[in-house]
Amino acid sequence: MIPYFPKYFSNRAIVLYISLLLFLPVVFSFPMPWYWWLFGIVEVTGFFYFSYALTRQWQPIPSKKFENRVLTVALWIRILYVIFSYFLYQGMTDSPFEFSSGDAIWYDWMGQYGADIILRKNGSWHDFFSYVELSDMGYPLYLSVIYAIVGKSILISRILKAVISSFTIIFVYRLAQRNFGEDAAKICSVMCLLMPNLIYYCGLSLKETEMLFLTALFLERADALFRARIPSLRDMIILALIGVSTFFFRAVLCYVLFLTLVATVVLGSKRIKRGGKWAIEGILLLILGGIGYSNIGTSFYDASEYENIQQQQKSAMQWRADRKGGNSYAKYASASVFAPLIFTIPFPTMVNIETQQNQQMIHGGNFVKNITSFFTIMALILLLLTGKWRDNILPIAFVCGYLIVLAFSNFAQSERFHIPSLPFELMLASYAITNFKAKHKNWYTIWIVFIFVANIGWTWFKLRGRGM
Repeated sequence: MIPYFPKYFSNRAIVLYISLLLFLPVVFSFPMPWYWWLFGIVEVTGFFYFSYALTRQWQPIPSKKFENRVLTVALWIRILYVIFSYFLYQGMTDSPFEFSSGDAIWYDWMGQYGADIILRKNGSWHDFFSYVELSDMGYPLYLSVIYAIVGKSILISRILKAVISSFTIIFVYRLAQRNFGEDAAKICSVMCLLMPNLIYYCGLSLKETEMLFLTALFLERADALFRARIPSLRDMIILALIGVSTFFFRAVLCYVLFLTLVATVVLGSKRIKRGGKWAIEGILLLILGGIGYSNIGTSFYDASEYENIQQQQKSAMQWRADRKGGNSYAKYASASVFAPLIFTIPFPTMVNIETQQNQQMIHGGNFVKNITSFFTIMALILLLLTGKWRDNILPIAFVCGYLIVLAFSNFAQSERFHIPSLPFELMLASYAITNFKAKHKNWYTIWIVFIFVANIGWTWFKLRGRGM
């Protein structure tokens, strides 16, 4: 068993990234501005070097002290980034929002409007709810409450995101600890602490951080309930409420979470289905019964009509090909392309495309995902071959279920939509790392070569499709 992230993996990943960073501008021209280079170098070297250094240094620390250490460091990193990014956006976009911002501005406006209603300044809840869909209502309502308390401060609301993101890591740690052991849990926690994409969303007025918090809390509490000898009614009610609340952030996420419970009940081993099985079954009956007799049920059935999914995806890709500044090759993308790569995509944007500053800013994080996906895939293979997958069905079912849905959606290549599954992919990756053998090194080398070639192909696709 390897109780830390080996330096062997870190060094080769960093070398590969620097090679791509130097190679792609030479072959394709269109180099990124120097500051996006700097962002990428910090993201990649920071993740891989400190994943090795911290997992090795913190490995002997007792569990409770480890949680406190992770929480403290994660909080400081995220708060500093929130403050830095706030003033970076002010300087580069003349606003506290990211480049080409759309959703974030709308969420902020809705939050301010809702805060005025709460404080009885103006507006009405009738108008508020007429502006927002049921499955996207959660974040505007949450932001309304926060703005009413802190005075419509975007900066403070993002600092609160840093707190939420830090506690998310603790839930992931506890879930990993019960499923894969202490060593894997510590590796997973450090990788989540350092993962650039998770830090990045703390600096945006988008719902991903809060949505991920609810997802992690739901899965951790569900796992604890499954393993409990005598589940309490209070825990059952809390789990149900957490699950239902995710519907108001992203409906399909709610469906996947409850279907994950179904998969665990049906496929899980006796090791993880103790007294909690009947409790989970009761929750599922109540929730599914409620769905069947509500408007939520109607939207669920609409979302379940899979015969139109391929046509919807095709139409969306055609729109991306035809729009101004779009990629004319996007129309050739489909689930048959996305599905085999769904654990690995999106590939990073490492050349300068004027309309994609956000993608260049987080390109290092996407590269990190490209590398860590090797271990995620390896973990699934190991668990399948050893038959241990039934003991860890909850995180496996969620990751696979969510990514399958994503592969058939219009957003398979959108980095933002991968966030709900990202920590749990890192959890699986940590299991593979602890079970890595010397004979597997050749597989990692092959993967490094594949990522190098794939990034060259992706860069060609992005530039050629835009006539560049």
